[in-house]
Formats: sequence, structure tokens, C-alpha cells
Amino acid sequence: MPFGLTNAPTVFMDMMNRVFHEFLDQFVVVFIDDILLYSHTEEDHDKHLRIVLQVLLENQLYAKLGKCEFWLREVVSLGHVVSVEGIRVDPHKVEAVMSWKMPKSVTEVRSFLGLAGYYRRFVEGFSKIVAPLTKLLQKNVRFEWTDVRQQAFEKSEEALTQAPILIQP
Repeated sequence: MPFGLTNAPTVFMDMMNRVFHEFLDQFVVVFIDDILLYSHTEEDHDKHLRIVLQVLLENQLYAKLGKCEFWLREVVSLGHVVSVEGIRVDPHKVEAVMSWKMPKSVTEVRSFLGLAGYYRRFVEGFSKIVAPLTKLLQKNVRFEWTDVRQQAFEKSEEALTQAPILIQP
């Protein structure tokens, strides 16, 4: 598929979902051209890997060996660290949140909430914590950085540094 086509990522993602449909959420996760396998045992993983490689072959799709990583016990994917223990926030993303400068505009608040909100499932009561910041996104609300908003900003940063590992069922 040529680069630069507007709908190329969507079309490719749709094709990958169709190709791996019967295995999605069983032992395969696909995001555009990233294929993530997960298994309970090494024996299962061996089987799953063979299945995925066979599906790629049957559909004339090719994986560049130099970009592949096999038999990892832990992998960083889409801002998360996935391991046998569970799923946790990527420490580099936490670092990005922690180094975020105090927002000086609604646009900056929206950007901060976008990044922090991506990890909301790791933070109990996230919506309550950021409510003072979210209020700034409403129409006809004047941008005013108060002590309450500063506390909400700091508490949301702190909550992400203490985010738990989520266990897969």
C-alpha cells in the first residue's frame, strides 16, 4: 500500500482485523502493523506464533525479521508495559506527565487531560481528581488557574506515579 494515502492506516487496520479476526482477543492484538501475541505457557506461545506466521504467509503479508522481537516476557506497547504480572503504565509516559508544565491555556489543559486521561483506568477516581481541570474545557468558563486547579493538576500527576499493575483475568 503506498505511503501518504489519507485512508491507508484505516484500510490497513481493517484488513489486519479481518485477517486475524478469529484470533483477536484470544492471543493476538493488532494495531496497524504491530502484532502482539500473548500466551499463558511457552508451549501455547509456540503454537500461537506458528499460527500467526502461517496466517501472514497465507495472506501474502510479510514481517521484517529485523523489526520482530520473539519470546519476550515484557513488552512496551501503546504506552503500556505488558508482562506476565499484568499491565502497567509505561514509565516514560509517566515521566512525560510529571514534566508537564503548568497549563496556561485551555488548549494546554486539553492536551494534559488527553495524555493523563489515556491512563484513567489505572487511577481510581480519576474523573473526580481532574474535575476542576475539566471544568475549564466548558464553554463560557474563563481560564483562571486557581489553587484548587493546581492541586488537581499535581494530584493527577502523583496518582499516575502510583498507578497499580492491572491483572489480566
